[in-house]
Amino acid sequence: MPTWSPTPAVFALYLSAHRPDPALEMLLRRWLFAGLLAVLLFPALRGSSAWLGWWPMWLVAMPAVAWWALHRFRLPGQWRAANAARRRGGQQARRRVATGLSVRRRAA
Repeated sequence: MPTWSPTPAVFALYLSAHRPDPALEMLLRRWLFAGLLAVLLFPALRGSSAWLGWWPMWLVAMPAVAWWALHRFRLPGQWRAANAARRRGGQQARRRVATGLSVRRRAA
């Protein structure tokens, strides 16, 4: 077990190493919004093709999932706060210890 505590400089270096590439993020964001706009404006793109399959999946869903994966599948802050508030704190439930009275009833 390490006995050192990371300094703010080390923590900042760690965060900067795990930030998504800005160029890739911009590309995925533009692809997502262009695909969404294309699906909304052109009814033919709401269907499917024999060669590629369902168009909305390739134009909207795949770029959205790729963008989400680029951000390491993080949930938005509001959803994280709602899930944390929903969880109960405290200890795990434990079995009741049998008292002498209940043991006598079973034996009789």
